[in-house]
Amino acid sequence: MSEIPGVPCVFCEIVAGRAPAHRVDENDEALAILDTQPFAAGHTLVLSKRHVQWWDDLTENEAAAVFALAHRVAKRMRTALEPELVTLYARGRRIPHTHVFLVPTSKGDVLDRHFDELEKIQETSEDLAPLRRPASREEAARRIRRRPR
Repeated sequence: MSEIPGVPCVFCEIVAGRAPAHRVDENDEALAILDTQPFAAGHTLVLSKRHVQWWDDLTENEAAAVFALAHRVAKRMRTALEPELVTLYARGRRIPHTHVFLVPTSKGDVLDRHFDELEKIQETSEDLAPLRRPASREEAARRIRRRPR
């Protein structure tokens, strides 16, 4: 359940009720908890209840449940915390268990500044310039449209 042999997955332990967490909401397939290392007050993680490393390996029902719960919690955040927006992203490299980040975000806060810097890199990087070419984008679209074997 964890990348480290013999070490249980912390999110599986939370889902099973064997580890503490500030639970926010849940449904049959997903659980929302407050992040212990928040970027902002109310920063929430929406976990799949089943141990799956990458979100795109979830079943369609599990993915729908994770994003339905994220949607419901984000709406509550907008009312309770009054951010400009709720940023949503999924990464999962550090803890190899599907989780979606919901971060209440306002102009100029730490996450807003981070994404502003990423956008500058996206728009100006010479390393990324070849990816912006129409032929490169068409090739990527063609490969993505192709059905898996």
